[in-house]
Amino acid sequence: MSFDYLAHFGLSNHPFSKDVGDAELWMPPSKQSLLEDLTDAMHVRGSALLTGEPGVGKTCVLRALRNALTPTNFRLVYCQNTTVGRRDFYRHLCLALGLPRAATAGDLFLTVSTHVEQLAGEKVCPVFLVDEAHLLHQDTLDHLHILLNYHWDSKPLLSLVLIGLPELEERLRLRRNRSLYSRLHYRFAIGALVPDDTNDYIRSRLARVGSTRDIFSADALAMLHEAAGSSLRDTDRIATAALRTAARRKKKLVERDLLTRILQAEAEERS
Repeated sequence: MSFDYLAHFGLSNHPFSKDVGDAELWMPPSKQSLLEDLTDAMHVRGSALLTGEPGVGKTCVLRALRNALTPTNFRLVYCQNTTVGRRDFYRHLCLALGLPRAATAGDLFLTVSTHVEQLAGEKVCPVFLVDEAHLLHQDTLDHLHILLNYHWDSKPLLSLVLIGLPELEERLRLRRNRSLYSRLHYRFAIGALVPDDTNDYIRSRLARVGSTRDIFSADALAMLHEAAGSSLRDTDRIATAALRTAARRKKKLVERDLLTRILQAEAEERS
């Protein structure tokens, strides 16, 4: 039964599911200063670049940022469909802002930029979060710096945050994209999780659903950190498999030997 391991360990819910509110979201201790710097950048209407390998917690940082910015002062817009052309990109932006969608790319841009100026008059800063930005079409990248240009480039009226894999910065460094890159004054790279991050993550997620003791041994946590390769998605998957296996074997502690068998089984499935 899928819920057997919850009863076995006395847990109220699945510890490693995605169903976690922003206020309860775990933030790696080693990344807390990055979140604070990114929040400070938004308060001065700065634009930023956030890069990192898959699974290291980029979305986690964005959700924590959303929780840190008050809705009365900021209007956050999240864009993740980045494989479209420039016109459709602005159409999606209009839709996210609740604005009418015009027919041409020029009219769409005018609709968005006019709305940004209206929000500025209301003392509200729009924050455009563009995820998977390494997939942006070049024609969209060519135009994004114009979106940041207001009042003869004398006033920052919005914050643009581009989020993506490390190759995004490589693209932005190209001569063709230097106008946009030069406007991204705040540049952050999310590095790999350290072992203490993984330990804290496992314990905090288990405590959130009612665990009052350590369920993973220190050796098992060390192996889990190494196997997951700093990917929280892989950490969730392996940790859940370990809990289920331990429950089936009526063990109250996930130890190194159990985790070894799980990882060996996964390796055999891949081969």
